[in-house]
Amino acid sequence: MANPHLNQLLDLSHQLGLEERKLAILGEGNTSTRVTDTTFLVKASGSNLATLDTESVAECRFDGLLPALDAKWMSDAEVDDALLASRVSAKSRKPSVEAMFHAWLLTLPGVNFVGHTHPVAVNQIIATKHSAAFATKRMCPDEIVCCGAEFVLVPYVDPGLKLAQAIRKGVTAYIKRLARPPRVILLENHGLIALGGTPKAVMAATLMAVKAAEVYIGATALGSPRFLSKATMDRIAGRPDEHYREKVLGLR
Repeated sequence: MANPHLNQLLDLSHQLGLEERKLAILGEGNTSTRVTDTTFLVKASGSNLATLDTESVAECRFDGLLPALDAKWMSDAEVDDALLASRVSAKSRKPSVEAMFHAWLLTLPGVNFVGHTHPVAVNQIIATKHSAAFATKRMCPDEIVCCGAEFVLVPYVDPGLKLAQAIRKGVTAYIKRLARPPRVILLENHGLIALGGTPKAVMAATLMAVKAAEVYIGATALGSPRFLSKATMDRIAGRPDEHYREKVLGLR
């Protein structure tokens, strides 16, 4: 499985899995990266981000999973069969059931890495009525720089095929409206997905989203949060100096 992206994927996984970051424990979360136009690497089912190793990563074919997103219905057994059949090597462990949404997200322009976690601070918000406000409003400039002016918000659905289809629907609508892929996707009552061209971009979006969640929780506890105006958000998102900072930080 030697390829130029494997070590980057393992390092990203280990960073996201650090216990003190409270992003994922046990078998929570998954990561992926594009290898070629036809294959990608993804965390195997049941493995641990903090201790992920080569044997716990599966290389899968895009065309083994993408057609499933157009299916009106598939049984759990059929989903399992598709996951196993998508592997480049039959010796690989079964890919995470969420490999379906990884496969689709990795087809988006500029997206080479995907990191899915269950951050405690973020989940404290997306398990409440505050989900929509957290997804669409901003309180600090750096949140816009690292995470974009908005998150995609996906209502809770069953993990697996239904979730992949819901993510595709939400992200497609976002791109149609804003003409660019999102950097962060929020899954209500579930977790967070960060997208990027590099592992650094995925880490930056993840960690800043967590910081934003902590600020939001604190501001809400003290009263009504003071959000940035849309004009201010648009100004920050369009400033040349902020674009330069994004490049320096490896976000572009």
